[in-house]
Amino acid sequence: MEKFITLTDTAVPLEIENIDTDQIIPARFLKATDKAGFGENLFRDWRFDNEGNEKEDFPLNQERYHGQVLVAGDNFGCGSSREHAAWAIKAYGFKVVVSSYFADIFKGNSLNNGLLPVQVSPQFLSELFKAIEENPQTQLKVDLENQSIKLIDKNLEEKFDIDAYKKMCLLKGLDDIDFLVSKLDKIKAFEKQQTV
Repeated sequence: MEKFITLTDTAVPLEIENIDTDQIIPARFLKATDKAGFGENLFRDWRFDNEGNEKEDFPLNQERYHGQVLVAGDNFGCGSSREHAAWAIKAYGFKVVVSSYFADIFKGNSLNNGLLPVQVSPQFLSELFKAIEENPQTQLKVDLENQSIKLIDKNLEEKFDIDAYKKMCLLKGLDDIDFLVSKLDKIKAFEKQQTV
């Protein structure tokens, strides 16, 4: 997994509440068991019409919006518990998703796949949407070590919470298996003590 320490970038706004995992990655694309190809089907039914043409009014299809941060409405990732939603967002190129609330299972799936969910207050989220609408080149700085997100142009900053173990894993670029492997010597020493 790639290390995450800080990220400064522009953002794509998706000012829609209650986005569920079926909207993030529709069920018909869940037949695959590896992560390849999921990014191209992110928000498939919102991004494309029935003929496969891009819908011009959808933010991900607008050239003015780009960056590795997705700023979404409240209650992001609700619905079914499919891990594919986190796969699709990450495969599309996003490293951070910002919302005022995340469904618990989506949040866990994101952290397990190197995608950082940053939960902010509704007021801060509103400021983000407003700033990005006014200037799509608005820069956000996400600092995992200090657990802060900053709207650079307006000098607004807010702290966010994250599980200490998941924070450590992201900072070091470890998934759960990598973490266990890094502790192999200690595990073997413990096992040896138990068999004596």
